[in-house]
Amino acid sequence: MKTYPGEPFYFNGGRPAVILLHAYSGNSNDVRMLGRALQKHGYTVYAPVFTGHGGDPCRILSDGNPDAWWEDTQLAIRRLRDSGHDQLAIFGLSLGGLFATRALENDQQLRGGGVFASPITSWGRSNVPEYFPRLAMNYYHREQTPAATVATKMAWIKDHLPAQLAAIQAMTKQLDANLDRLHQSFFIAQGGHDEMIDSDSGAQLAQRLRDQGTPVDYHFYPNATHLLTVNTAHRQLFNDVNDYLQKLFEVSDDNENK
Repeated sequence: MKTYPGEPFYFNGGRPAVILLHAYSGNSNDVRMLGRALQKHGYTVYAPVFTGHGGDPCRILSDGNPDAWWEDTQLAIRRLRDSGHDQLAIFGLSLGGLFATRALENDQQLRGGGVFASPITSWGRSNVPEYFPRLAMNYYHREQTPAATVATKMAWIKDHLPAQLAAIQAMTKQLDANLDRLHQSFFIAQGGHDEMIDSDSGAQLAQRLRDQGTPVDYHFYPNATHLLTVNTAHRQLFNDVNDYLQKLFEVSDDNENK
C-alpha cells in the first residue's frame, strides 16, 4: 500500500481568505477537511506543503528546516495577497501553528488566526523524538521498503533528528519571547488527551495573551488527541473556527466602512 503524500491545495471561495499550515511530518491532508468546510462557508483556502514533507521522512530532515518553512509560510501569504485577498487569516496545526504565530507576530496586516495544538509556551515538553522514528518505520513498511534500506534510513534519522528538533525549539523560544507583538484576535484549540504536547499548553498561552490585552478565542476539547483537525473533535473545531472567522471578518468589514 502506497502512501498518499498530499499536495498543496487552493480552494476558491470568496474575498476573505484563510491559510492552513499542517503539522510536523504531516502534509496538506492534515487540514484538507477543514479547508473544504471553510470553502463551503465562502472562504478561499490555501494550504501549502512544507519543504521536505509529503514523502520519505528522511526528506524532512535533509531538505527542511525552520528557515525553509518560514519562507513557505511567507510565500503562501504573498500568493493570496497577489490574488487580491486583503482579508487574510492564518492557522496552523502543531508545527504549522508555530509558523502561523510567527506570521501574526511579524505581519500586522493579517486579520487574525491561531493555533491548533501548538506548544508556544511549553516548548520544552514534546513526544516528537519518540514519535518521529515510529512514523518513519510505518511509512517504510507501507512503502514495502527493503529491510536493509530501512535500517540505513533509520540510522540516518537517529543521527539527524536531534539537530532539527533543537532548531524548532530555538524558534519556539523566540516566538514565546515575542508574544507581546501579538495584537490581533487569536484562536487557540487544545485537546485534553494530547499525546504529543502538554495538554495545559493552550490554556497557558491563552492566559499569557489575555494578560497582555490580546483578544483570545480559546477552545478546549477534553477527549481529543493531538491532531484536532482529523480526530473526534474535528467537527466541533470546524464550527468554532467558522464562528471565529465570521466575527473576525465582520469586525474587519465594519472598521473598513467607518
